[in-house]
Amino acid sequence: MAEVKKQEKDLTKEVDAVLPEARSLAEAGKLQEALDKLFALEKQARNASDLKSTTRLVKEISQLAYNARNYELLNSGIQVLSKKHGQLKVAIQELVEQAIGWLDEIKARDGQEKWLELIETLRTVTEGKLFLETPRARVTLLLSKYHESLIKSPTSTSPSTKDSLQTASDLLSDLQVETYSSMERREKTEFILEQMRLLIALARVKDAEKKPVAADKKDVMGGGEGEWVKVRVGGRKVNESFLAEKENEDLKLKYYNMMIEYALNQSEYLDAAKYYYKIWETPSIKEDENGRGRETLERIVYYVVLAPHDNEQSDMLHRLFNDPALLRLDLQYALVKCFTTQELMRWPGIESIYGPNLRQTDVFTSDKLWEDLHIRVIEHNIRIVAKYYTRITLPRLTTLLDLTPQQAEETLCRLVVSGTVWARIDRPTGIVNFRSSKSAEDVMNDWSSDMQRLLSLVEKTWMGVNAAQAAQSRVKA
Repeated sequence: MAEVKKQEKDLTKEVDAVLPEARSLAEAGKLQEALDKLFALEKQARNASDLKSTTRLVKEISQLAYNARNYELLNSGIQVLSKKHGQLKVAIQELVEQAIGWLDEIKARDGQEKWLELIETLRTVTEGKLFLETPRARVTLLLSKYHESLIKSPTSTSPSTKDSLQTASDLLSDLQVETYSSMERREKTEFILEQMRLLIALARVKDAEKKPVAADKKDVMGGGEGEWVKVRVGGRKVNESFLAEKENEDLKLKYYNMMIEYALNQSEYLDAAKYYYKIWETPSIKEDENGRGRETLERIVYYVVLAPHDNEQSDMLHRLFNDPALLRLDLQYALVKCFTTQELMRWPGIESIYGPNLRQTDVFTSDKLWEDLHIRVIEHNIRIVAKYYTRITLPRLTTLLDLTPQQAEETLCRLVVSGTVWARIDRPTGIVNFRSSKSAEDVMNDWSSDMQRLLSLVEKTWMGVNAAQAAQSRVKA
């Protein structure tokens, strides 16, 4: 586009005179003649940098073609006018916005074919123009929804579900809306969430089609893994402080629900618990104590318990246990209490007490998650054993864990590798040592510390004896 120049001439009177004349010619069936008159005057107005007159003329040219239902002239006119030498940016913006306003009516009256033609025309005109990035994003969103709609109402020539979702996702993913300065924050967030939603839908389709990998072959990125990575990247583009505002509550719930889907797909249970906690903090959810609020709090408990033990998980578990809201959930409160109490949990007992209720929830209907809960109980028991025992025989350890010797050893090794506990197994004697041997330097440091404490106590005792003797002597005197 040419640089903005100072207006050289005002052609308002000429435009006022030619518009009625052009409309009369168009109504008489002489559309091309009417357009020729308008194009001639549009050139003069554009060269004179008369913004108001140029805008009126380009919009009238499109309006006449639209009124005549001549979509060939409409599409070509929009492209020609936008490419004119020295064309004013505001005039092009007005032209594009006008055409976007016709899309719904064209789709309802003239069918999808004409609608798609105009969509592609608008995408061509807006391509590569920063001042048209927002209209282009809106038009692309409409085209993306069209491709997704082919899944629900397929025809004989419609592509497969995967191809339709791929096309819809690619169209939106090409838009870097987070960099658009002309777009409102809410609309920008809605676009990012729509990108994430399509990526998740596509990832699930690809995951369902993924073939299992042989045990002797390395599992390269396949299925929908690439889309899940993009979901994680898209999630980082959303400003969570903006979602915390009351008027954006619908976007907040939509965002965190999608992040929960991502976290569960990656088996990141602690992240899922944190996302559910964000949802639970929403006023409308928290106030619904017997509905969505209760359901959300239950899921927080389930996923924080399923998460591997670390400092963050332990902190969240204890904060949740001390939350008065948890007292309303008897079963979940008792489950959290088991994990916060420094006592052994026997899996047969846990399974008999909590199993009938937990297995009916949509979380633990999955055998994988139920097995993960079993593993967390075992890991908890090993941490308790490591706290109270310095040495223990393998048979005794397997009895306490309700596992076979091989399973107990595998679980113990996993916790040692993760740094949760320190242990060494003496296979010939069948003894597990939970205390590391100290170096000579550590022994001397401990001895020095103990001696300092002993001398400090001796000094305090001596001072106390002297004070007592002095008080006694004063009394005798």
